[in-house]
Amino acid sequence: MGPGNDTQISGFLLLGLSNDPELQPLIFWLFLSMYLITVFGNLLIILAVSSDSHLHTPMYFFLDNLSFLDICVTSTIIPKMLVNIQTQNNVITYTGCISQAFFFIHFAGWDDFLLAVMAYDRFLAICQPLHYTVIMNPHLCGLLVLMSWLMSVLNSLLHSLMLLRLSFCTEVELPHFFCELHQMIQLACSDTFLNDVMLYVSAVLLAGGPLAGILYSYSKIISSIHRISSAQGKYKAFSTCASHLSVVSLFYCTVLGVYLSSAVTQSSHASAVASVMYTVVTPMLNPFIYSLRNRDIKGALIRFFRRAAIKGTLVLVVKK
Repeated sequence: MGPGNDTQISGFLLLGLSNDPELQPLIFWLFLSMYLITVFGNLLIILAVSSDSHLHTPMYFFLDNLSFLDICVTSTIIPKMLVNIQTQNNVITYTGCISQAFFFIHFAGWDDFLLAVMAYDRFLAICQPLHYTVIMNPHLCGLLVLMSWLMSVLNSLLHSLMLLRLSFCTEVELPHFFCELHQMIQLACSDTFLNDVMLYVSAVLLAGGPLAGILYSYSKIISSIHRISSAQGKYKAFSTCASHLSVVSLFYCTVLGVYLSSAVTQSSHASAVASVMYTVVTPMLNPFIYSLRNRDIKGALIRFFRRAAIKGTLVLVVKK
């Protein structure tokens, strides 16, 4: 079979995390539980922010969007993985694989940009508090989210279009639990030079750029906090960005850990297992980080459940 005839392959075989039949039920219930916790936890954050007027501020507007993206990232890969395990059919169509790669790159990239936007928001709140409400107005907040979306969708569209130009040979087994871009490029039997260049350029510009922005913002934040004379003032200033700093650290440490470990071990299976950290575990932990370390979120959740309980009681009384 020649390379020119192999672009229209029927699909790919996702090898998943393990081929052991005895481990499949454990993997299924573990990932189903993590997925449900992720969706439920992030939906609670969205409901709390949307329903409480006290939280209609730039910081919580961005948090609302981050929670939405965490749901989207996991929903792009986990449901298909669960269906594959349940049906014992690990095949994903060619179109489905390209689509999954597109949406994962898009949502993960958008998530990355949004973390940088949130760092900029904290920088303005701490370093320029007198001008914060003027600069960070609703128009700018919406524009920052829109620009993040636009850059991310252009990046994912470019990668997806470049995948379409590749030809695939008979070896279509992906040693992963989703259609990961780098693994797909490695399976191609045509020239992948342009794809590899684009992969590294986008990693430097679109991943390194937001990280540089985050580091710059926090260097200024730390400098401003250091100049505050009272210990209480320092604690109050730092507490406003502690949750975001925790999420940023978790996100970048897991992503760097995955790619550094895969570079050292050269094991695709080890890379797939490590990828669980930033694709599943990080989105699951984000709601806990923001709710446990944030009094405003905890207060909003308490008020939300109280209102829900009161409405439920009133409905029961009316029915009786």
